[in-house]
Amino acid sequence: MSNDERLITHLRHVDLAVPDYDKQLEFYTTMWGLDAETTDEGLAFLAAAGSPEHYSVRLRKAAEKRLDLIAFGAANEADVNALAERLGRSGIKLVTEPGKLLTPGGGYGFRFFDIDGRTVEVSCDVAVRQHRKLEEGESVPVKLSHVVINSPNPEATVAFYNRHLNFALSDTLMHPRMGEMMWFMRTNRWHHSLAIARGPHVALHHASFEMRGIDEYMRGTGRLLRGGVEKVWGPGRHMAGNNTFSYFLDPHGNTIEYTTELEELDEDTWHPHLYDFSDPAVSDQWGTANPMNEFVARQSFNDVDRGVFVAPPV
Repeated sequence: MSNDERLITHLRHVDLAVPDYDKQLEFYTTMWGLDAETTDEGLAFLAAAGSPEHYSVRLRKAAEKRLDLIAFGAANEADVNALAERLGRSGIKLVTEPGKLLTPGGGYGFRFFDIDGRTVEVSCDVAVRQHRKLEEGESVPVKLSHVVINSPNPEATVAFYNRHLNFALSDTLMHPRMGEMMWFMRTNRWHHSLAIARGPHVALHHASFEMRGIDEYMRGTGRLLRGGVEKVWGPGRHMAGNNTFSYFLDPHGNTIEYTTELEELDEDTWHPHLYDFSDPAVSDQWGTANPMNEFVARQSFNDVDRGVFVAPPV
């Protein structure tokens, strides 16, 4: 499949199920900086101030914590239908057939299970939300930048997203003792909108939010530190993607990140790197973050997503 056959355009939102809904909603609005655009009983759609997407995070009250959904965009109905047909022909289980969406912003889309059993949505014609350019010093997210997922069989997950959805590999992280550990995948010129990490079980690794710039990123990091939010790792700057990072835990133990300056690639000339993250400069070019060790890595393993559908190998 070549670049001109790529039917997914960008990342839209990540949907989380949480037992303590009120605490999570309070955190994401008052501390993290998202706007509660639409709320219902036990359901909240949270928007980022600078994003045209009607929501970047959906919170759902549930008995058990899990990643409900990752949503991506497509250009039009023909592309949505073509992708659904392609997946169906490959034997991939569709959760819903293409049709009208009833979520905020509407649109047209469908859902399917990936190889690890995650629900993925692809949609088009979602109404553009009234958004704005953030002012200097505003330390709230501009948009959802990327999502990273854990897989116990990441090579198969990477192959799935490449073969069926035409995600391209940007870079890979490896370790001399542990082998290849993380794959950064793109669906447009940004270095990654999805990354796949080797983990002990299927789960969300982290969700990352783009800030206006370095100053706003540091102000947001400082606000969370002063607020007593548990920091996992950072602040620093990765080599793969060249983006800044500050990782924190939300009240339910999901890792979430503030970032900025994610690299834009020339897709015609880009060649993936294999980075050895036993070199501290690969994890953090600045040398300002706490060292990446097993404790830090374990924080992002997250809890087992027990609600996932176990898909047949494709």
